[in-house]
Amino acid sequence: MLLAIDTSTQILSIALHDGASLRAECSLIAGRRHSALLAPMIKQIMADTAAHINDLTALAVSVGPGSYTGLRIGVALAKGMAAVNDLPLVPATTLETIAAAQDGRSFDETLIATVPAGRNRAIWAEYRRQDQSWQEQRPAQINSWQDLLATCSQPGLISGEIMEAGLRAIHAAMANGAQIHLLPPSERLRRAGYLAEIAWRRLRDSEAERPFPADQVLPIYLKTPG
Repeated sequence: MLLAIDTSTQILSIALHDGASLRAECSLIAGRRHSALLAPMIKQIMADTAAHINDLTALAVSVGPGSYTGLRIGVALAKGMAAVNDLPLVPATTLETIAAAQDGRSFDETLIATVPAGRNRAIWAEYRRQDQSWQEQRPAQINSWQDLLATCSQPGLISGEIMEAGLRAIHAAMANGAQIHLLPPSERLRRAGYLAEIAWRRLRDSEAERPFPADQVLPIYLKTPG
């Protein structure tokens, strides 16, 4: 059984996955309440599925980029749980988790994955579908929404957590003829179930005797150049 934890941004999402099925998942906009909500949510999801901490064989955690405070809370709790129970801790980034939600699609457009960066900016990266998986084409960076939309590849799909200023900029660009498509909110939600599936794939592919030691997992804090 694998517990996945994502507190990288205002969204808080956890999931319990047994390797064959998603046993439970909870996602919500937590704002700045991660420290108050995370542990009780984990306790509740374990109780609701009649699971016990001893049933866990691995954990997964979102390592960012994202909010400094949110990342610190989620990564610290996941590392603590993994260390105490001597379990592997699989890291994954926020942006690749967003991309994983589109695994069932078949299209040629670029996928632009985003999370908020504050001050009406976005953290974003570009992905393209290659050999049945998403490959990063442009690494994560921070830009204003105007600069992002002026430089991203088109045609493209935009997904991820987008605040009001970003939505206004996207709709304005589309009205001016930009070849971009905004995925609906249900498809843009960054869900820990996808984080869990990334982690299971990595665990199965690993040949290490003791894969993904918790003490090597570090959060990613992306800064504006200069």
